[in-house]
Amino acid sequence: MTSTYNYHTLPNGIRLIHRQKAGQIAHLALMVNTGSRDELSHEHGLAHLIEHMIFKGTKKRKAYHVLSRLENVGGELNAYTTKEETCLHASFLNAHTDRSIELLADIAFQASFPANELEKEKEVVLDEINAYRDNPAEEIFDEFEDQLFNGHPIGHPILGTEKTVKSFSRNDLFRFMKKNYATDQIVLALVGDISFEKFLLKAAKYFGQVEARKHSPKTLVNKVKKSNFVQKEKNSYLTHCILGNSSFDRKHPDKHSMLLLNNILGGPGLNSRLNLNIREKYGFAYNIESHYTAYSDTGIFLVYLGIDPRSAEKALKLVYKELSKLKTQKLGSLQLHRAQQQLIGQLAIGFESGLSETLSIARSHLLFDKVDDMNQITEKILNIDASKILSVAQEVFDFDNFNTLIYTGNLEKKNNHEE
Repeated sequence: MTSTYNYHTLPNGIRLIHRQKAGQIAHLALMVNTGSRDELSHEHGLAHLIEHMIFKGTKKRKAYHVLSRLENVGGELNAYTTKEETCLHASFLNAHTDRSIELLADIAFQASFPANELEKEKEVVLDEINAYRDNPAEEIFDEFEDQLFNGHPIGHPILGTEKTVKSFSRNDLFRFMKKNYATDQIVLALVGDISFEKFLLKAAKYFGQVEARKHSPKTLVNKVKKSNFVQKEKNSYLTHCILGNSSFDRKHPDKHSMLLLNNILGGPGLNSRLNLNIREKYGFAYNIESHYTAYSDTGIFLVYLGIDPRSAEKALKLVYKELSKLKTQKLGSLQLHRAQQQLIGQLAIGFESGLSETLSIARSHLLFDKVDDMNQITEKILNIDASKILSVAQEVFDFDNFNTLIYTGNLEKKNNHEE
């Protein structure tokens, strides 16, 4: 699949990326290189709260008018916050491109953060925090990252804490945006049946007037490795376990090898080694998977299990057995070929979604100032050999530096329920 991307940088530093794609629907994304890792100790949860509040009114629109602007013509408007990015995105009929670009510019740079809306939205976020606390399968991921990164902001939960969220004022929101929403760290991406010339004209009209700002350096993650084991009792039926280690950052030459290795071990395919050899063979784990997340200056590899407390010890031994196999047994040529084809197919299917492609190219352009098309990605994956997979496994699956977090389920609760 060949894709032709068009690039342009506005005088204020905001970068544009565009691909003309046949179809009735267009997708627009504004990606900002700012997330929860940019928060100070008293600001935990502020980036996420801003994402909520950005829809609550601008200098010329009330919340109702912001939400109705695209909804009235069948479009969709949404946003998300990660550890390192904040993204606003919209999907709409091609005919409504102008209003969509104007709306994103308005909410991103003219947000008014009404005081009454702020107090209401704080309550919504507090409910979201409590929902996480009620779900150990989600809470354990946040706590594991905090444990792994040992106090660095990148490990803190995106939602923040009850104390910090309650403390935020309108001035805190304005100050954070002024400090962190730097124009040289913003990308506007569009995929749809719209010419590059039209996109350029509209982007310049609505985003070209934004005041130019340059970013400040981020606090780098301390890469000192350590081993840590934490076990806690939880009032839940299942035992939840995460074990893992820091891994490669986004620009590391072995990033694609790590992606392939993780996909073999515990990716989304039902034929992953963890799924076949633990869930299918023994019926131990309700949910078992591995994840590799690459950040700008570090990364995370982890294995997660949600399991009956009576099977947890056996399942963990089997996990280490699968990790050890990948560290000691080189993949055969057929195994490697199948793994490569599976990952290539998964990525290609993801790109079939216009919105997924838009978000992906916005992030790539933001971080690398370029975008690899599917042919280039395929070539990188096909160039990975079995020796590289083996060496990456030996480096990342370093058991002496593994961190482990276990939420122990309540067998007594389970047995009482069964009675």
